[in-house]
Amino acid sequence: MRAVIVDDSRAMRRIVGRILGDAGYEISEAGDGLEALAVLEGLESPPELACVDWNMPVMDGLTFITEVRKRPEWRSITLMMVTTESEQDRIVRALAAGAHEYLIKPFTGEAMLEKLDLLGLLPTSTGV
Repeated sequence: MRAVIVDDSRAMRRIVGRILGDAGYEISEAGDGLEALAVLEGLESPPELACVDWNMPVMDGLTFITEVRKRPEWRSITLMMVTTESEQDRIVRALAAGAHEYLIKPFTGEAMLEKLDLLGLLPTSTGV
């Protein structure tokens, strides 16, 4: 399984990457939404998962999600917001734009794995 981590924080990309890598994911990274679109365009087939921060320079996470949802070839990507934005209206906006799940920072590795399990994206070799 493959995942793209979209976050302007290198440290956060490393943390999420470690959790997903330990769960069996092959990881690609991007520092903002525009860079992530380029990463997706460069892949032969879409990844199963994209973990997306909301607040980033160049292109924020909500705009990225909206752009991904416009492309039929990317509709199979499961989009999970991973962000500090915890206001209910933000969560509703992200889900309405096409995000499948929402994880608020700070979070534990177990919380992320539980979200992946709910989405059916947890490899069977990893127990929660």
